Amino acid sequence: MKAAVIRFPGSNCDQDCHLALRETGFEASYIWHKETSVAGHDLIVLPGGFSYGDYLRAGAIARFSPVMQAVKEAAAAGALVLGICNGFQILCEAGLLPGALIRNRDLHFLCEHRHVRVEDIANPFLNATWTGTLLRLPIAHGEGSYVADAETLRQLNVGGRILLRYADGLGAANEAANPNGAAENIAGICNAARNVFGLMPHPERACDARLGSTDGRVIFDSIRTVLRTRRAA
Repeated sequence: MKAAVIRFPGSNCDQDCHLALRETGFEASYIWHKETSVAGHDLIVLPGGFSYGDYLRAGAIARFSPVMQAVKEAAAAGALVLGICNGFQILCEAGLLPGALIRNRDLHFLCEHRHVRVEDIANPFLNATWTGTLLRLPIAHGEGSYVADAETLRQLNVGGRILLRYADGLGAANEAANPNGAAENIAGICNAARNVFGLMPHPERACDARLGSTDGRVIFDSIRTVLRTRRAA
């Protein structure tokens, strides 16, 4: 199973993603943002960081990188795409996911562990766990507040496309558990075809007990299981 980690100018979680992928059973490689093909890869990962310094707004310039056309084509053909933090922002800017990520409610950069509640497992990214499971994952962002119009939020809810919500330690998705002011405590969503997933927390930084959590492995394990099933078929 081959995974591509896209590198933009300013990416700073690319090596973290590469390591997490290799340690969870993937053959990982880097693809520079000026490349025009992602052919031969089963999974495409857009890592966190500050692509192009987050000038204009997070992800706004990276969406025009040559590689993004290839990512769009791969997604349309059914390849799995995972956008983490800045990667989520890029996916929204590129139109692969609806809505947008704006400045945190208190305008401060947040770097801490948070609980997120699994809302749906009928997808390639969370099938190895259970609905309602709490995952403890780190966040590190200044523009992580997910927003969308009322109709988009309705469609996300009806379609089971809200995959993760910020919650407290008891599983309640309340205002106190919302670190950045995201609409409906949303921490991660997928597209209608359920093969593109964007989330603000960093699962790649929660794959080693020495870092405080191994809960992030469930995402990579889920993806690996789906890809193995695809290959067997």
